[in-house]
Amino acid sequence: MRVLGVIPARLGSTRLPNKPLQLLAGEPLITRVIQRVVEHGVLQELVVATDSSMIAQVVERAGVRAVLTADGHLSGTERVAETAGRGEFAGYDVVANVQGDEPFLSREALAGALDRITRGDDIGTAAAPLALEDVADPARVKVVTNADGRALYFSRAVIPHRREATDPAGGLYWQHVGLYVYTRKALERWVASPPSPAERAERLEQLRALHCGLTIGVARLTEPAPPGVDTPEDLRRAEAHWHALQG
Repeated sequence: MRVLGVIPARLGSTRLPNKPLQLLAGEPLITRVIQRVVEHGVLQELVVATDSSMIAQVVERAGVRAVLTADGHLSGTERVAETAGRGEFAGYDVVANVQGDEPFLSREALAGALDRITRGDDIGTAAAPLALEDVADPARVKVVTNADGRALYFSRAVIPHRREATDPAGGLYWQHVGLYVYTRKALERWVASPPSPAERAERLEQLRALHCGLTIGVARLTEPAPPGVDTPEDLRRAEAHWHALQG
């Protein structure tokens, strides 16, 4: 199985302007994500898909190829699909979408998502255990799976809902990790489908895949999700986490 890794990156984030170029421990965030993915050694090739020449210059200084894409994409998956559809990448069976705001993505998550593809799922992703005190945070996307580890639904709301507050919550809540691995056919079907009503309501693109009948296998991780970066406060937390890891 040959896997192409694509990191979609754009400047137009509303909550953290110029997010890929914000510094994390002295390096642009996009550079830190690249370093992390390369360190795992799981993918056969890694590129960054961007609509910004500024990002492209930073990426190439980090030693990874940048692919300039159209600027009208509404999601990272659309940007990844444009990149994977280029002729030079036709030999890749599987495409991994590593989101550009996950500088601490674990090897366990990436390898687990890939494993879900080898087990027959259309799409693979990962989820981490979520503490009860964090489940009400809409920025933490929750996922519920079936007995086979396939996603039933993703939501910013608290799912599943405990009817009685005294019901046990251990192992009940799982936070979706920013990662997708697609078969080529699944990626093409995803982007060819129109947005679903639930996707529009929740602002979660993966709900489109479920709506059109694609299976999403979820690898369950052993550790809580490390901090992603979506706001200035997230960036401060990520900086502290980085220095804590360095000892």
